[in-house]
Order: sequence, then C-alpha cells, then structure tokens
Amino acid sequence: MRRPGSRVAGSALADDADMNRQPQAAVAQRHFRDALAQFATGVTIITASAAHGFVGFTANSFNSVSLQPPLVIWSLARRSRSLAIFEGVEHYAVNVLAHDQIGLARRFSRPHTDRFAGVAFRLGASNAPLIEGCAAWLECRHNALHPAGDHMLFIGEVISTAHRPLPPLVWHSGRYRVSRPHPEGRGD
Repeated sequence: MRRPGSRVAGSALADDADMNRQPQAAVAQRHFRDALAQFATGVTIITASAAHGFVGFTANSFNSVSLQPPLVIWSLARRSRSLAIFEGVEHYAVNVLAHDQIGLARRFSRPHTDRFAGVAFRLGASNAPLIEGCAAWLECRHNALHPAGDHMLFIGEVISTAHRPLPPLVWHSGRYRVSRPHPEGRGD
C-alpha cells in the first residue's frame, strides 16, 4: 500500500513537475524497458531490395494485426539509417528466425559494411531477400506508415508465406532463448 503523500514516478500519481525532471524520466524509461523485457517475442529480420543493393535489420517489434486482410506490423527507429529506404519501398520480407540463427540476429542488429555478405538467401516474388534456414517467411506489400514516438510503424499486407516446423528464436529478458512446448499442451 502506498503511503499518503508519496509519489510513484511515471504514473498518474506523480504531478507534472515530477514528470518533467530528467532523473525521473530516466527512471521511468528504465522501468518501462525492464517491464517490456518480461514479454517474450520472436526475432525477425526485415529485408528489402534497394537501389544500392539489399537492406535488412533485426526486429522483435513484429506482430500480426489482421487475418482478413492479412496484415502485419513492425517498427523502425526514426534515427535508423535504413528508415528512408524502408519508407520508399513497395515490398519487403519478414524472415522469422529459427532457434539456431542467433549469429544472423546479431549480425543484422549491428552496423556492418555488408550485412548480406556470406548470408545464404534467395529473392522472393517481390525481390526482397528471403534468408535461408528461417522458420517462416512473409512477403509483404506496403500498406500504411504511422509515426509513433521515436519510431515509425509499418503495416504490411502479406502477399505470400512459407514456413517450416522449426522452433523459433525468442528474445526474452535481454537474452536469446529457445521456446519449448509447455507440459500442459496446446492452447485453446
């Protein structure tokens, strides 16, 4: 129970003056990130063809939006060097990484002269790279773009999919992990 007169940083209980102080904002951001770290996500590499070659980056900010029509969403930081390229392409691919592709996840999450050098891939129907060995691939047509805080949200209409029965790579609590079936079985 909260004591009378105490404040909780980052909540409606803190007054506006507290919210504008830098130390409080930094604490709130760290708490926000720590809370989000408890949510397990899959790991993807978003790829596209560009005028100078291919672009791609590791993303765990990926999710489904709609089954009819089939839509997915992902985000990219506004400070990303690839932002203008992804804003300008009509098609891209979502490569859902398999449990044994940690090296690729790391490679595409860091600056690299040519992230695709030595990476086995084929071009999909829309010329976006489909990385070999993934658990799933979704080829998408750009549908919508929305600014949201320090990121841009991309919504894509899925035009083609393929998958293999492989365990996916998972990101949870700041670490790569492998998912395992729960002993209670399938979800309802």
